[in-house]
Amino acid sequence: MEHRIKNLRAAIGLTQEQLSERVGVSRQTIISIENGRYNPSLELAYKIAKVFDLYIEDVFIFDKGSE
Repeated sequence: MEHRIKNLRAAIGLTQEQLSERVGVSRQTIISIENGRYNPSLELAYKIAKVFDLYIEDVFIFDKGSE
């Protein structure tokens, strides 16, 4: 699943550690999401989007071709 997390983080000067603390996961989880090795749960995706004050669809790009 594609996403814009790294770019959104950089735009507001947020580190992986700070994002992980805000959403209640480890920094390693954020790293894995950013590197495409882990797809977050719906709840975690919602929490991440909320940090950026965006909708989930604005952070995560769902590609029907990769179902």
